[in-house]
Amino acid sequence: MRIGHISSVALLLSGLAGVVAPQRVARELELAISSPRGTAEVRAGLGGTYAALGAWALASSCPAADAAVGAVWLGAAGARLASLAVDRPRTPWPFWAYLGAEVALGTAALASARRR
Repeated sequence: MRIGHISSVALLLSGLAGVVAPQRVARELELAISSPRGTAEVRAGLGGTYAALGAWALASSCPAADAAVGAVWLGAAGARLASLAVDRPRTPWPFWAYLGAEVALGTAALASARRR
Protein backbone atom coordinates (compact mmCIF):
# COMPACT_ATOMS: atom_id res chain seq x y z
CA MET A 1 0.00 0.00 0.00
CA ARG A 2 1.36 3.43 -0.98
CA ILE A 3 1.77 5.94 1.84
CA GLY A 4 -0.67 8.18 -0.03
CA HIS A 5 -3.27 5.41 0.23
CA ILE A 6 -3.18 5.70 4.02
CA SER A 7 -4.05 9.41 3.80
CA SER A 8 -6.81 8.70 1.29
CA VAL A 9 -8.27 5.84 3.34
CA ALA A 10 -8.25 8.05 6.45
CA LEU A 11 -10.06 10.81 4.55
CA LEU A 12 -12.55 8.32 3.12
CA LEU A 13 -13.27 6.81 6.55
CA SER A 14 -13.58 10.24 8.14
CA GLY A 15 -16.10 11.16 5.47
CA LEU A 16 -18.04 7.94 5.85
CA ALA A 17 -18.32 8.63 9.58
CA GLY A 18 -19.83 12.02 8.78
CA VAL A 19 -22.35 10.42 6.41
CA VAL A 20 -23.32 7.50 8.67
CA ALA A 21 -23.15 9.15 12.10
CA PRO A 22 -23.39 12.93 11.69
CA GLN A 23 -24.66 13.54 15.22
CA ARG A 24 -21.76 11.63 16.75
CA VAL A 25 -19.19 13.34 14.52
CA ALA A 26 -20.62 16.73 15.41
CA ARG A 27 -20.57 15.89 19.13
CA GLU A 28 -16.94 14.73 18.97
CA LEU A 29 -15.99 17.99 17.22
CA GLU A 30 -18.02 20.04 19.72
CA LEU A 31 -20.41 21.22 17.01
CA ALA A 32 -24.08 21.79 17.82
CA ILE A 33 -26.61 20.52 15.32
CA SER A 34 -29.92 22.21 15.99
CA SER A 35 -32.02 21.10 13.02
CA PRO A 36 -32.39 18.43 10.35
CA ARG A 37 -30.74 20.91 7.97
CA GLY A 38 -27.71 20.99 10.27
CA THR A 39 -27.55 17.20 10.14
CA ALA A 40 -27.73 17.32 6.34
CA GLU A 41 -24.88 19.85 6.24
CA VAL A 42 -22.64 17.67 8.42
CA ARG A 43 -23.43 14.69 6.20
CA ALA A 44 -22.60 16.70 3.07
CA GLY A 45 -19.72 18.89 4.22
CA LEU A 46 -17.89 16.66 6.69
CA GLY A 47 -19.16 13.44 5.16
CA GLY A 48 -19.77 13.25 1.46
CA THR A 49 -17.10 15.75 0.49
CA TYR A 50 -14.29 13.94 2.29
CA ALA A 51 -15.54 10.45 1.43
CA ALA A 52 -15.69 11.32 -2.27
CA LEU A 53 -12.21 12.87 -2.35
CA GLY A 54 -10.70 9.92 -0.48
CA ALA A 55 -12.43 7.42 -2.77
CA TRP A 56 -11.36 9.30 -5.91
CA ALA A 57 -7.75 9.38 -4.74
CA LEU A 58 -7.81 5.64 -4.06
CA ALA A 59 -9.28 4.86 -7.47
CA SER A 60 -7.10 7.30 -9.41
CA SER A 61 -3.62 6.76 -10.73
CA CYS A 62 -3.14 10.51 -11.07
CA PRO A 63 -0.62 12.18 -8.72
CA ALA A 64 -2.98 15.17 -8.52
CA ALA A 65 -5.37 13.00 -6.51
CA ASP A 66 -2.77 12.48 -3.78
CA ALA A 67 -1.89 16.18 -3.96
CA ALA A 68 -5.54 17.11 -3.47
CA VAL A 69 -5.83 14.85 -0.43
CA GLY A 70 -2.63 16.35 0.98
CA ALA A 71 -3.89 19.88 0.39
CA VAL A 72 -7.13 19.12 2.24
CA TRP A 73 -5.32 17.66 5.27
CA LEU A 74 -2.77 20.49 5.40
CA GLY A 75 -5.49 23.08 4.84
CA ALA A 76 -7.32 21.72 7.86
CA ALA A 77 -4.10 21.85 9.89
CA GLY A 78 -3.44 25.45 8.83
CA ALA A 79 -6.96 26.53 9.72
CA ARG A 80 -6.69 24.73 13.06
CA LEU A 81 -3.45 26.59 13.85
CA ALA A 82 -4.96 29.92 12.79
CA SER A 83 -7.94 29.25 15.05
CA LEU A 84 -5.61 29.31 18.04
CA ALA A 85 -5.05 33.05 17.51
CA VAL A 86 -8.44 33.97 16.09
CA ASP A 87 -10.87 31.85 18.12
CA ARG A 88 -8.84 30.87 21.17
CA PRO A 89 -10.57 27.49 21.46
CA ARG A 90 -10.25 25.06 24.31
CA THR A 91 -7.47 22.68 23.32
CA PRO A 92 -7.99 19.31 24.98
CA TRP A 93 -5.87 16.42 23.74
CA PRO A 94 -8.13 15.58 20.74
CA PHE A 95 -7.46 19.06 19.29
CA TRP A 96 -3.72 18.32 19.25
CA ALA A 97 -4.24 14.73 18.08
CA TYR A 98 -6.28 15.96 15.11
CA LEU A 99 -3.59 18.54 14.31
CA GLY A 100 -0.87 15.89 14.39
CA ALA A 101 -2.90 13.57 12.18
CA GLU A 102 -3.68 16.36 9.72
CA VAL A 103 -0.01 17.31 9.37
CA ALA A 104 1.19 13.71 9.11
CA LEU A 105 -1.49 12.60 6.64
CA GLY A 106 -1.16 15.75 4.54
CA THR A 107 2.60 15.48 4.36
CA ALA A 108 2.39 11.78 3.47
CA ALA A 109 -0.10 12.41 0.68
CA LEU A 110 1.99 15.22 -0.83
CA ALA A 111 5.13 13.09 -0.62
CA SER A 112 3.28 10.28 -2.39
CA ALA A 113 2.17 12.66 -5.15
CA ARG A 114 5.75 13.82 -5.70
CA ARG A 115 7.05 10.23 -5.93
CA ARG A 116 4.52 9.29 -8.59
